[in-house]
Amino acid sequence: MSLLPRSEEDILSSREDILLAKEAQYCSWGDTVHYAQELKIFSRSEGIYVYDAKGTQYLDLQMWHSVANFGYKNEYINTIVKDQIDALPQLSCQYLHEEKILLAEKIARNIEETFGEKGRVHFNIGGASAIEDAIKIVRNHTKKNSAFAFMGGYHGRTLGATAITSSFRYREHFGHFADRAHFVQFPYQFRCPSDRGDKCCDMSCFKEFEKLFESEYYSVVNPKTNNCEYGAFFVEPVQATGGYIVPPKGYFKELKKLLDRHGVLFVDDEVHMGFFRTGKMWAIEHFDVVPDIIVFGKACTNGLNPLSGIWAKEHLISPEVFPPGSTHSTYSSNTIGTAAALGVMNLIEDSNFSATVPEKGKYFLDRLLRLKKKYPQIGDVDGLGLALRIEICQKDGRTPDRVLTENIMNIGLRGKLTAAGGKRGLLLSIGGYFKNVFTLAPSLYITNQEIDWAIDLFEEAFCSALK
Repeated sequence: MSLLPRSEEDILSSREDILLAKEAQYCSWGDTVHYAQELKIFSRSEGIYVYDAKGTQYLDLQMWHSVANFGYKNEYINTIVKDQIDALPQLSCQYLHEEKILLAEKIARNIEETFGEKGRVHFNIGGASAIEDAIKIVRNHTKKNSAFAFMGGYHGRTLGATAITSSFRYREHFGHFADRAHFVQFPYQFRCPSDRGDKCCDMSCFKEFEKLFESEYYSVVNPKTNNCEYGAFFVEPVQATGGYIVPPKGYFKELKKLLDRHGVLFVDDEVHMGFFRTGKMWAIEHFDVVPDIIVFGKACTNGLNPLSGIWAKEHLISPEVFPPGSTHSTYSSNTIGTAAALGVMNLIEDSNFSATVPEKGKYFLDRLLRLKKKYPQIGDVDGLGLALRIEICQKDGRTPDRVLTENIMNIGLRGKLTAAGGKRGLLLSIGGYFKNVFTLAPSLYITNQEIDWAIDLFEEAFCSALK
């Protein structure tokens, strides 16, 4: 038996093995942790980096799926949360506190200044819960259960949100969904749903949807009464889980005109893209549309205490039509979450993200385009602000390659890349209709140097996976 002392690295590895064995025995596998081949336990995070127990640095290009837009351990927001813990850490949501009121005011005023519409804000926790509240607003106003949503859209995994999320995989185990949405093709230009060719957009997918309103026999409307069976269309301005797909500029404008003609509400799901991910406070601002309802979450607290919410036009949410108790959650406007979100809003007002995010996004996209020219397996790159996509294909540049995509992701997760100097890891998130798209959502404070490092690390993982 060896009497040599164990190194610190051996001890850390042994502890990680023990923890992973416990996880395998006691933790549900129903979340998304086990999507990865190699599980990793992290111990701290700061800025755009996370670290494992051995101190290996991982450059994070997904920032908790666009939750930590303003960087991990953001000193300004963290200080606000610490102060709130010392002052008013808990309070039943049936009582008022200052931060809730001021936060609602800031969000409502921002939307009024942006879209010229008065409205009110209702808080909840988590994006799916806010989607549920939006569904209630729609049903209360329209008295209709049916809704439109996009193929490739993702709105959450509660039962109501799953019913308007196109993937059958999320519904498969949970019985019949009587209120399943009518799913409409999204204008995914790289993979044109009408097979019109790469990057072609003659709005044919919109025209096919518009045609449904011409006759009662197309099942959605009675032209004599102009009454549509569907109460709302739930829309992600940029599809998130679907692969960070940016629609053509005029699409939503035409869609909104059609919906307005038939009294169908436009519900803007900003849970993933809100709070300057795309270079504007709300991603829908890029598309010259005024939504009826806006749903937000994720980045509103930078990941410090869950908080989400909806904004709705005054006539949809006024106390006369949406009275006390219409919807509620125990933690809906929790003091720590509202304080953190108020800090985020103050930070946004004092920053210049409307200029810096597009500039950084352009620099990042230019670097990605240069990579695409080198490797035929990179079929498409695109983006809006700092919401960027890399679609991985086979050598023909078209056929989706899920295996290569997963291999690249897992190589980054091993933490043994050397392209940026030292030994580093790279955290990547996979999305897309065929699970072959890297959806990049770095910190809004990412520097050009860090973008260069990210490109170098990605290229090393990519080339390693090709071998």
